[in-house]
Amino acid sequence: MNNAGNAGDARVSDTELSRLKWRCRRGMLENDLFIERFFRAHEQSLTVRHADGLQALMDLADNDLLDLLLARREPEGELARSEVTEVLGMLRASPVPTV
Repeated sequence: MNNAGNAGDARVSDTELSRLKWRCRRGMLENDLFIERFFRAHEQSLTVRHADGLQALMDLADNDLLDLLLARREPEGELARSEVTEVLGMLRASPVPTV
């Protein structure tokens, strides 16, 4: 995915969205719940920039991702990029689904 200039503001294609959802499947239920809420709230407006940030978060181990989602720690080093912190904020703020 491209992260240069305005290309990052383009909406992800339906094909890319499907791939991203598949990539976001996790082994820890708590992470899956955050991610499910995120997609329910934001999937229609996800940009390439958001997808890049989400991909970076999905490279983490489940426990490290959960620590970030629960705000036990903040992104550091290579992960402390604007697209990552933006998506992390979206993940943390996604509304709880109604049953």
